[in-house]
Amino acid sequence: MSDRRAFRAAVAAAACLLTFAVASAQDFNSVASSAVATEPTEAATVAAPIAAPVTTPAVAPVTAPAAAASDPVAAIDDAVSAIGDAVAAAGASVAATSVPVAAAAATSGGGLAGSGSGHFELADRVVVRKSTRKLLLMRDNHVVAEYPIRLGLNPVGPKQREGDFRTPEGSYWLARRNPYSDYFLSIEVSYPNDGDRSRAQRSRSAPGGSIMIHGQPNFPRKPADYYARNDWTDGCIAVSNPDMVDIWLRTRVGLPIEIRP
Repeated sequence: MSDRRAFRAAVAAAACLLTFAVASAQDFNSVASSAVATEPTEAATVAAPIAAPVTTPAVAPVTAPAAAASDPVAAIDDAVSAIGDAVAAAGASVAATSVPVAAAAATSGGGLAGSGSGHFELADRVVVRKSTRKLLLMRDNHVVAEYPIRLGLNPVGPKQREGDFRTPEGSYWLARRNPYSDYFLSIEVSYPNDGDRSRAQRSRSAPGGSIMIHGQPNFPRKPADYYARNDWTDGCIAVSNPDMVDIWLRTRVGLPIEIRP
């Protein structure tokens, strides 16, 4: 098997394992009395302050995940590690043969198509461009991957208050990763910041919260085409499930995210 095909197969297999692990965890979560609570679609809770951005660590090879049906949390961790292991193992071959990252687009739904050298890279910053419906992963001021996104039902302008269905605009951090989401994985954005709180206070309203980057609904109420073509969230940033796996792998808690108009 060629290096390129091996790279695709390894990442695809690990992504499928992650999908299975998340589904198992969510099934486990529905019956276990001690399950971790999912985030509300939009709540007035304020995200706790987080530390300054961390240096993106290198992906270290790990042992292939064992079956962990009785421990869904471990299964998710193993599956995510497996993706990192697969990419790390294939990365040297990809670099050596100058295989562009876009070669894996069939696996990731197109999200791996980046600019620059075209090799797999972890992000040190996230940029969202609301007007073009794009999420960009950046490293050293270069775009390493980009993904189509969908926004809140009322997408124009910054979020003003809880319940306005707007996606925020401003500078934040990636604050938390949630494999128990009501959607296919989610990463919380540290909205609201001080400016958001002040603006909401002036209008005597709550700023809202629980703004996420997330995949598709676990229990969709509409056809898949609706979610692909329309802005449909309550203010979150939605991507396809394959792209969510890629974003999950390429980012870490503490990375800065800038949401632009």
